[in-house]
Amino acid sequence: MPNSKINMKSPLLSSLLISLFILSSCNSANQRPPANENAPASENTSIPGIDPAAKSDSKGVGKFTAVTLPAIDKKISEKGASVFESKCISCHTLTDQKGIGPGLKGITTIRTPEWIMNMIYNPEEMVKKDPVAKALKDQYKLPMMISGGITDEECRAVLEYLRSNDQK
Repeated sequence: MPNSKINMKSPLLSSLLISLFILSSCNSANQRPPANENAPASENTSIPGIDPAAKSDSKGVGKFTAVTLPAIDKKISEKGASVFESKCISCHTLTDQKGIGPGLKGITTIRTPEWIMNMIYNPEEMVKKDPVAKALKDQYKLPMMISGGITDEECRAVLEYLRSNDQK
């Protein structure tokens, strides 16, 4: 009989130990190691000192280095509207309201034409190499913008459409 008492206690003791182990594992899983403050900017989750909502003169990173803007061309803007409707509207609004991505009202007043076109053309490279684009993605916890297989001409047309929207 003494053995049967030990056997009765063993499952209870085993259950208690397993429960304590599980609880301690759950608690330690919620603890995160401290952030490495000395890590390069590309590894940090945000870039101190960069306000993505502030005006920036950056041209960004990419093929568009010098964009000359004459008066808004209505035909190009209309083509840009078509491109925007087919490739951009699912994530962006033309207001200041955030959708999946940021609202684009006023974008041409705080970003250079080159930055906008580089972001449209190759957002992956911009987020990796441009501090403003990285800060924007990090601050708003945005998903990665995908490049829509857009041509140079379509980029320019979307820029024209955004310019015309900002003049309303």
